Amino acid sequence: MKLFPAIDLLGGRAVRLEEGKRDRATVFHDQPIELVAELARDGAARLHVVDLDGAFGEPRQLELIAGIVAASPIPVEVGGGIRDREAIDRMLGLGAAFVVLGTAAVRSPALVEQACRAYPSRIIVAVDARDGVVAVDGWTASGQITAIELGQRAASWGAAALLYTDVARDGLGGGPNITATAALARAAGIEVIASGGVGSLEDLVALRRAGIPAVVVGRAIYDGKFSVADAVRAAHGTDPT
Repeated sequence: MKLFPAIDLLGGRAVRLEEGKRDRATVFHDQPIELVAELARDGAARLHVVDLDGAFGEPRQLELIAGIVAASPIPVEVGGGIRDREAIDRMLGLGAAFVVLGTAAVRSPALVEQACRAYPSRIIVAVDARDGVVAVDGWTASGQITAIELGQRAASWGAAALLYTDVARDGLGGGPNITATAALARAAGIEVIASGGVGSLEDLVALRRAGIPAVVVGRAIYDGKFSVADAVRAAHGTDPT
């Protein structure tokens, strides 16, 4: 299983939210670029960067994202408020290896399908769900579609992967929704990246044993529950003792 450390950006700082709520943000670093070297070492496969300002409908942090991409020795996937073709083209033009589209996949499915065709293997569709129903607009509204339905649509468009987050678990460290993640993978038939709720090395082992190919981890690393190196070992098959 591949490990993707996360950097969530809000107001130029690296933060983590609880359940995606802006008023429940914890600031972990005032200079996010300084985190890149630490997170991108020890076998991490990719950095996962989310522009929370963009996700909440505010101006995207393009300069900061460009700096993170330039500083990273490993590929970077970027999401958050990318909802039109110009934004997709711009983010890939900044050097992002992958673009993550969530709200756009629900609100503008034709746009996302076209992007998947235009950029093969570079568009990841975010399936952010609460009780099995997709949440959009920074997780503030219902997308009126189930996670399974969106995942199957994305697979038909040619998406490179799905990024599945159980919104109710995100940032809380109580464990990922392994059952729902695995069910989505079976239904969609493409790679599913797990996200949200990882709080221990045992959570990573459980995801790997369930056959999940990749996982995003954020808060647990920042809180010092384990290091990137420890997480990589658990993800790759060296179980904690």
